[in-house]
Amino acid sequence: MDARRIGRTAAALAAVAVLATACGAQEPDPPEPEDPAAPEAFTTANVDAWLDATLPGMLEDSGVAGAAVAVVGDGQVLTTRGFGYADTASGAMVDPADTLFRPGSVSKVFTATAVMQLVESGDLDLDEDVSAYLDFEIDRNYPEDVTLRHLLTHTAGFEERIAGLIGVEGTEVDLRDSLATDPPEQVFRPGTTPSYSNYGNSLAGYIVERVSGVPFDDYIAEHLLRPLGMDSSSFEQPLPSDLADRMSSGYADSGGEAQPFEYVGTPPAGALSATADDMAQFMLAQLGTRSDGVELLSAATREEMFTPALESDSLAEFAGAQRMTLGWFQEDQNGHRIVGHGGDTNWFHSHLNLYPDDGAGIFVSFNSSGTEGYETLGLRADLMSGFADRYFPGETAAEAGGVGADGAEGSGVQGGEAEAEDVAGVYHASRGSQSTFLSALDVLNTTEVTALDDGRLYFPADPGTMEPSVFEPVGGGVWKEVGGDRTIAVRTEDGEVTGIVHDAAFTLLPLETERRIALPLLIASVAVLLLALLAWPTAALWRRLRRRPAPGPEGRRWRALVRIGAACSVLAIAGWVAIVLMAMSLQEPSAALIRGVQLLQLVGALGLIPAVVKGVGEIRRKAGWRAVTGTVVVFLALSVVADFAIEFHMLSPNITY
Repeated sequence: MDARRIGRTAAALAAVAVLATACGAQEPDPPEPEDPAAPEAFTTANVDAWLDATLPGMLEDSGVAGAAVAVVGDGQVLTTRGFGYADTASGAMVDPADTLFRPGSVSKVFTATAVMQLVESGDLDLDEDVSAYLDFEIDRNYPEDVTLRHLLTHTAGFEERIAGLIGVEGTEVDLRDSLATDPPEQVFRPGTTPSYSNYGNSLAGYIVERVSGVPFDDYIAEHLLRPLGMDSSSFEQPLPSDLADRMSSGYADSGGEAQPFEYVGTPPAGALSATADDMAQFMLAQLGTRSDGVELLSAATREEMFTPALESDSLAEFAGAQRMTLGWFQEDQNGHRIVGHGGDTNWFHSHLNLYPDDGAGIFVSFNSSGTEGYETLGLRADLMSGFADRYFPGETAAEAGGVGADGAEGSGVQGGEAEAEDVAGVYHASRGSQSTFLSALDVLNTTEVTALDDGRLYFPADPGTMEPSVFEPVGGGVWKEVGGDRTIAVRTEDGEVTGIVHDAAFTLLPLETERRIALPLLIASVAVLLLALLAWPTAALWRRLRRRPAPGPEGRRWRALVRIGAACSVLAIAGWVAIVLMAMSLQEPSAALIRGVQLLQLVGALGLIPAVVKGVGEIRRKAGWRAVTGTVVVFLALSVVADFAIEFHMLSPNITY
């Protein structure tokens, strides 16, 4: 056991000891309902009992240092709780009233609320082209307007950008500059293809700044935070001194080192810092149930925010699945209307659910990623699902459709086998960088969809949950999760599947055959070039031992140039792997590094010329089939690497990502 593992174990044991002291020698079990289908009493005592029996074990099992939770209902704060550590080194525990967390993209709901305030006042129009409100031009690939409705529903068509998304202390944060300089390309027709976009939401935030005449974080402070008494919350980066000392540390896992405060490059999309107590006040305001009557929006505007914002005239078949409202995700469960939003920074992972018709809400934030990469995704889903099942149960999947939760006894749909076969295939996410070198991730981050014999679809790794899932057809291109409440929708054009929308703001796109085979061909080609590089000195040694003549001066020259091309191609691919890994971990590779790797890639591609000359020379002088075959194989390998580089924009002059 290494020192890191020992430290993690010690921290976990300490956490258990402290929590046991705080909660009693034994974690209380929540009382069982007399009727499993009946809701539990939605009271402070019952919710606290459920949280005490649920969260400590979650944190311990997942290697998460701490969490903050807020639950509201019946027009009041039922409970706000802190679990685990805000700082593992000092032993400071999470205090829901005092400890600030980073809700990440839950910030987008604040941005959407600000937009709707200005819509309500008549200063903004949801369906006006955004150019009417901006002081810079947006490059467009489609003639249709881009509207605030599109921005708030992630359907403006922008690809994703990673560069500058999150930085550390010393990072310059300039909202206009981050939006106007090297903006992402518009790759989808507006209003047609849900594709989650930090850029789009931040553009909406900048419009709030432009129209209101004050900086975005000042607008939020004046019009959202202060009216609600959210004195322990802020979009400022760095935080004001009176809040900075109360900020929870963020961790990779509970045994790791505390990480620096993160600077979000586009603040409207994720820069909020807030306590659980403050988030409770925000939930009550969104529900319109604050006892003091303070409202951020009118009841009509709140309802508009909670209603799906695009219909089939725009989304086509996609409108049949869960959709985006104006800033919220549809996350209905157990027959209850639920809107929600998740959020992640490098270290903080959060989720918020509101029940508009039931006057309830729950917010949770974790300050660690956990020991597994997607640990907190499951934690949040389990907590939200457990809350719904306990306090707002409804029809089970079996009662609703006769389908077992395990999917083993599905009824299927007559004729659904052919439909499922049409959908089966390999897909990539619409949320990506289609015009940059990060488009190479399309061949890595794929989703496989399999048609089952009974006409259902099987996802070995559902992109919404990272768990296996099964969906059955319900008609109109819509498929419902077996044993769950999620829906997906399949869009077809001329009999061909063009996309699968899932989780409201994400679309899976078919991966073309040539791209599907690109990675295996690249791996094989790099292997060939490596073998060739090793074979050439071996062949020279063999000729010397057998006292065979070496190629003439001209042959040696072309052979050396081919070797240089092969070596540069291999080094370039290794360089791109390093660059992509850095970018995905939000460590910005320098422009010099990217340009250097591009130079290697170019020299490698130019190696095709001496390979042709070398091959022709070998044929002319009848060098033998082995020599000619070897040169042809190396030429093909160089061609594959060069084609991959061109296809995935690795030689593009624009290195923005």
